[in-house]
Amino acid sequence: MLASLYIENIAVVRRAEIELGGGLTVLTGETGAGKSVIIDSIRLLMGARARREQIRRGENSATVAGLFRDISHDAVCALSEIGIEPDENGELYIQRTVFSDGRGKTLVGGRQIPLQLQREIGASLIAIHGQHDNQKLLRPELHIMFLDSYASECGLLEEYKSAYRALKETRRELDETNRDEAETARLTEMYQYQIKDIDSAKLRPGEDEELERLRVKIRSYEKLARYAHAVYASLCAGDNAPSARDRIGEAVSALERLSEFIPEADSMVERLRSCMLEAEDIGETVFGMLDDGDGDSSARLDRIESRIETISKLKRKYGADVREILEFRDKAKEKLDMLEESGDRAEALRKRLKAETEQAEKIARRLHDARLEAAARLSEAVTAELVFLEMEKAGFSVEIKETELGADGIDSVEFVIATNPGEPFLPLHKIASGGELSRVMLALKCVLEDKEGTGTLIFDEVDTGVSGKTAQKIGIKLRQISESAQVICITHAAQIAALSDHHLLVSKHEIDGRAETGAEELDEEGRTAELARIMGGEQITEKLLESARELRIISKNSSVRNE
Repeated sequence: MLASLYIENIAVVRRAEIELGGGLTVLTGETGAGKSVIIDSIRLLMGARARREQIRRGENSATVAGLFRDISHDAVCALSEIGIEPDENGELYIQRTVFSDGRGKTLVGGRQIPLQLQREIGASLIAIHGQHDNQKLLRPELHIMFLDSYASECGLLEEYKSAYRALKETRRELDETNRDEAETARLTEMYQYQIKDIDSAKLRPGEDEELERLRVKIRSYEKLARYAHAVYASLCAGDNAPSARDRIGEAVSALERLSEFIPEADSMVERLRSCMLEAEDIGETVFGMLDDGDGDSSARLDRIESRIETISKLKRKYGADVREILEFRDKAKEKLDMLEESGDRAEALRKRLKAETEQAEKIARRLHDARLEAAARLSEAVTAELVFLEMEKAGFSVEIKETELGADGIDSVEFVIATNPGEPFLPLHKIASGGELSRVMLALKCVLEDKEGTGTLIFDEVDTGVSGKTAQKIGIKLRQISESAQVICITHAAQIAALSDHHLLVSKHEIDGRAETGAEELDEEGRTAELARIMGGEQITEKLLESARELRIISKNSSVRNE
């Protein structure tokens, strides 16, 4: 429920903090006192579009904030689906600030959110029932949800939704598989060409890198050969001059002859022999790099260049290197296999879709029968409520039309009403009278109880166009609804105000030369005085006060609340 409301700089409200309780709360006050400003502030809290003229004259911004607590399980689940969670105390704090330049900012639990998300949050927490509000009950697309909730066929509904989800998934798979023949032929030909084009090259992984290395080697072969021969000749076998190996060999022989004179000669001989072997190994290794067994290096280079060009053409079409080209080929083969199998798969999917459609239709038919039965009960119950609310000639009906199989089955549902005898049944939103519409909404709320799923219900002047006994009955119904939800009502009827759990007086005063509106909860004496004012006008006599006290006693005795 909405536990508290803070309003700052909205119209005639400079600053107001309003504490709200459970049960039925009424707001009363003189015409123009600012009751509508409070409701407009709550609308802003729900994400309604802000108007520049709503900001108090001379101010640059306006703020409205609300603290919600004791949030219902259904509302918590709905909020969770859009990523909003109450705090550790189960409370949710929403604050919206609008600026004179058209900007705005909304914070939920200290986190800024977009306006659309605020509207979704507001719809889960509050429902405003007024002549100009876009209520859930006035939206025909939601009527089937209310009927199903009233019917209490959750198991059957979930069984259908599960069957329909399976049907939709099969239909999606079939649509993907069922390409037209021309497209299938084109894709088949394209994949076959790509596979043949790549296979004809007989690529090896890493071949492009290997060819690049060979090309570099062959292009620099003359320089490589000259230096490699020089290394080999110097270390292993010079043509006309002794090599390093020969000279080290001579040094070894000489050093061996000095062993009797130099004690360290033997170890030096071993070191020189190691150097000779190392020099010989380096020379042989470098010489081995000149491997050109194919003979003509120019011919080899031509073959390599031709192969590189072949691979380059494939790279331009299929990938940056040989690895990517081969991966492209494998994917093309997978797609080709899928196309070749699509005919058999499509037939299997068609059979499955037929079976799933038949199953969904059977469940939808059972759901249709349950809805017809529930619609008759709902129509009778709402009509009885309308009779109680002094609309004896009105008729309410739940109109069900069969449609093609869809997400909700085979039914289209809309609530319709005829407010006078002989008139045709019309959709709810076409009711001309604001008072009649309010009473119809009230009757629906009484029958549907908490099916709308919101914890706070606001009725904006639900008593429009009624008085006396009708107002008394409206008050009784409001109190009935308040047993399962917080109800806030703006009223001009003493009969309704007398039935409330909490009575807020909205009044306007002049402070520092400017009008300011505030709201205070009345005690029993204050309630009596306000009821007398509503009943009698400006002059409050002792007789009026006595009548107000008597109305309070009667209202308490006629309470429908189960204590």
